[in-house]
Amino acid sequence: MARTVVPACQRGFPAVTIFLTCSATTLFAQGAAATTEPTRPAVEAVSEVGITVSDLDRAVAFFSDVLTFERVAETKLSGDDFGQLHGLPSSKARGARLRLGDEYIELTEFESPKGRAFPPDSRSNDRWFQHIAIIVSDMEEAHAWLHEKMVRHASKDPQRLPDWNKNAAGIKAFYFRDPDGHFLEVLEFPPDKGNPKWHRKGSVGVSPAPLFLGIDHTAIVVDDTDASLRFYRDMLGFKVVGGSENFGMEQEDLNNVSGAHLRITTLRASAGPAIELLEYLNPRDGRPYPADAQTNDLLHWQTTLVSNNVSALANELRASRARFVSTGVVRSSESRPAIRKALIVRDPDGHALKVVAAAEASLLDLDKP
Repeated sequence: MARTVVPACQRGFPAVTIFLTCSATTLFAQGAAATTEPTRPAVEAVSEVGITVSDLDRAVAFFSDVLTFERVAETKLSGDDFGQLHGLPSSKARGARLRLGDEYIELTEFESPKGRAFPPDSRSNDRWFQHIAIIVSDMEEAHAWLHEKMVRHASKDPQRLPDWNKNAAGIKAFYFRDPDGHFLEVLEFPPDKGNPKWHRKGSVGVSPAPLFLGIDHTAIVVDDTDASLRFYRDMLGFKVVGGSENFGMEQEDLNNVSGAHLRITTLRASAGPAIELLEYLNPRDGRPYPADAQTNDLLHWQTTLVSNNVSALANELRASRARFVSTGVVRSSESRPAIRKALIVRDPDGHALKVVAAAEASLLDLDKP
């Protein structure tokens, strides 16, 4: 949840110059940067987060009516390409794309074959855990609204993280569930933390800021942060932008896990929501991602990444022995623009990532339907 700022003297330089300090050597680093083309990261953006649901109409109604998402598209999904991408031959599904602020989610209901229900005994430290953090302008008002809508609590109550934890102090958070049991979070940043856009107010004399503002990040539970960093940072090109170590009564009540002690690491691409790694230092009894999980199972989430070279990244993923869900790089008609290369692969803990080609789509247009 915490955010840190990379010093200005270290932004935009090739890795070979980053070790230089922000003193007299900065001029040398700037000269090197001027003559050396920085390497483009394998992943340039996070475009949306996807969730498999049991009833698309019910899920769209929940996200629209309760959380004020706007439905921007709905599609029927089938055919060889769709089956090959999702590792489910002859599958049929319905999908909807929803927007909140500048960010998007994708909801998918598999009509055939149907997948397994969300595990009813899921805990926040199980390694299939994933959520999206929805930023709110007023936590007390948001909690009252969710209570009025009779959402299922996953936290005891909203928690304010303590002042001793400098990187997370003052953040207010609350976990709850959607109709299928997926974990979701509402989050309020104090004035000194978070993206400046989360502190924008409504136009003067026109309207106040909406209650639900957008999606700051998706969080995933990992077994080993360092192993995850080798995947997300070193291979995919995400940058570490923040971190904290959270424990104490507030964290236990937030996660509803006794003795919860987490190492939290925040990663960002150049655009889109962040990915937050949650490693439970205690307790260590979280269950692993089911080895036989499929994309039609309701525990399935997938984070969509935009890459400038899907084929090259696929080769690198194969060389690293990453586990592919798709048969390989396939042509996907469910992504924007209409047809482009895509694949689905799993990270070291089993979380699914859909990688799509940037194609003609400008990364600056990610906030447009």
